Amino acid sequence: MRWRDIPFRKEHKDASVSVWPCTEIGQSMPNIVNVPPVPTAASAPAPGAFPAVHSHTDPRPEMKPYVDGTKLEALDRLLRAMRGRAASGLSPWSVGSALADWAFHLSVAPGRQAALASDAARGALKLASYAAKAAAAGAPAPIAPAKDADQRFAASEWSGFPYNVMEQGFRLAEGWWEDAIFGARGTTPPHARQVWSLTRQMLDMMSPTNVPWMNPEIVQRTMNERGENLARGFSYWLDDLDRMLNERPPAGTEAFRVGENVAVTPGRVVYRNDLMEVIQYEPQTPRVLAEPILIVPAWIMKYYILDLSQRNSLVRYLVEHGHTVFMISWKNPTAADRDVAIDNYRRDGVMAALDTISAIMPARRVHACGYCLGGTILSIAAATMARDGDDRLASVSLLAAQTDFTEAGDLMLFIDESQVKLMEDMMWERGYLEASQMSGAFQALRSNDLVWSRIIKTYVLGERDSPNDLMAWNADQTRMPYLMHAQYLRGLFLENRLSSGRYAVDGRVIHLGDIRAPVFAVGTTKDHIAPWRSVYKITLFVDTPVTFVLTSGGHNAGIVSEPGHPHRHFQIMERIPGQSYLDPDSWASVAPAQEGSWWEEWHAWLVAHGSVELADPPAMGAPERGLAPREAAPGTYVYQR
Repeated sequence: MRWRDIPFRKEHKDASVSVWPCTEIGQSMPNIVNVPPVPTAASAPAPGAFPAVHSHTDPRPEMKPYVDGTKLEALDRLLRAMRGRAASGLSPWSVGSALADWAFHLSVAPGRQAALASDAARGALKLASYAAKAAAAGAPAPIAPAKDADQRFAASEWSGFPYNVMEQGFRLAEGWWEDAIFGARGTTPPHARQVWSLTRQMLDMMSPTNVPWMNPEIVQRTMNERGENLARGFSYWLDDLDRMLNERPPAGTEAFRVGENVAVTPGRVVYRNDLMEVIQYEPQTPRVLAEPILIVPAWIMKYYILDLSQRNSLVRYLVEHGHTVFMISWKNPTAADRDVAIDNYRRDGVMAALDTISAIMPARRVHACGYCLGGTILSIAAATMARDGDDRLASVSLLAAQTDFTEAGDLMLFIDESQVKLMEDMMWERGYLEASQMSGAFQALRSNDLVWSRIIKTYVLGERDSPNDLMAWNADQTRMPYLMHAQYLRGLFLENRLSSGRYAVDGRVIHLGDIRAPVFAVGTTKDHIAPWRSVYKITLFVDTPVTFVLTSGGHNAGIVSEPGHPHRHFQIMERIPGQSYLDPDSWASVAPAQEGSWWEEWHAWLVAHGSVELADPPAMGAPERGLAPREAAPGTYVYQR
């Protein structure tokens, strides 16, 4: 027996809360640690059996009444939820404490203040000199080059006077504020990053590109079209407003219809419970590889990002190359699902799907693949299976999925106790996290690209982008259950329990190092949701061969990277247990680079980690075991709004 198999537990004076030795001193985590035990799925279901639908047991302690015996806490939570919505979901304390930390340390540093004043004066003189040269010569060498791939000033008109002076002035101000914030000695790094994020949002809003009479593209377009671009942009704004008020999808996305021209790979629903459907796709080859693939998508968005149009469908690519593919399609939760816990997604999602596959294809091991949050829950399931002696996984593939959240990118900026409590109260009121809140958070991470540039292009220049299938999928949003998302924010983001050995399933702690199946992990270079350096950390936590791929693109476009897609490239290298660890940047400096799609490398890797022999395609479902084929793919849950 291993130490973590011993069910030590100290009972709190409140019997509804269990305090585990592995928790932080003075903290308890009933939402994550004290999950109700359920039967383990250590083997395939017996003939005639199929995965059961588990009840959604709420592991939270009961709300404690106030002294007068009434549950007045509900009133406080409602008021906090209302304040949260008024503040766009940001905790005033989180924002205020970060600003106060920075302002205090700057206010007691007169030397730093003097240095900043000197820098501002020097910058003003440099800008004046630059302006004089620009007025005389037109385009002198920049005094404040762009630090990143900022496309706001890419148009040639910005290189001429006086617009180049405006651009350089903006970049000087941007650099000055960054230095002022990060140079305040004594400010905690998280608070400095929070203040910089808020400041960057304000700077993005005040960029000269957003001021019509300061933007040469707008001035020239308006003169050339005699204002027709403004009229056209106003009509676009009215149309978008009408769509928002009437909850209609963005303009142009109606051309992409689920089941008609997206999510059209042939298949059937072979299992359904109250949380998900399992879709089995029809084989496209006379013989198939022995091991099937189970894909676990994120439930933040709908599964068909991996089955878009025929040209860029990962599912179609796999079945055309001899794989038998099963896909989980998650339910879009409502207020009735408020008490669905994160462990329900493991046992009623991943484990129920594995049981379904085992019933249809007995004695076959499974290549499991998880995308984004689906990869995180797959990692939890794989570690639990390894702990319990369930060896049904032939391999584990993690696509833009994190197992450690200490460097989880800009999403971590405002994740603290106050923010999590506020989010819990906002979700508690309605029973779920609104899709608009999640998409708004993602847009705020790249406001200059996803907010202001779009506003100027659409409503001022009068240009509307033609949507593609990926944009249409992105507009097909889902909600997040209250309890699950509260547990996710607290247990994984805030307390990072999974990689630190403090995450328990069925009353016992799991360890990622127990996973023995080989791992294929993919990170993307421009991912602001799951930064590739964070995804790379899986190499620290598993004692099994890990093949890591770093591909061009972002969180979505980097994964939807079909062969033949232009300008795609990637790096790939395997780490064998026992080899010296390479930090992410060292890895990137030595990993071989290749042009093209990483899909082909993944297919070859799956073949290499499976059986050599081919097999006859499996039957669709298993009617004799209660798994008769149901609706045609894409099923029913994908249509839920």
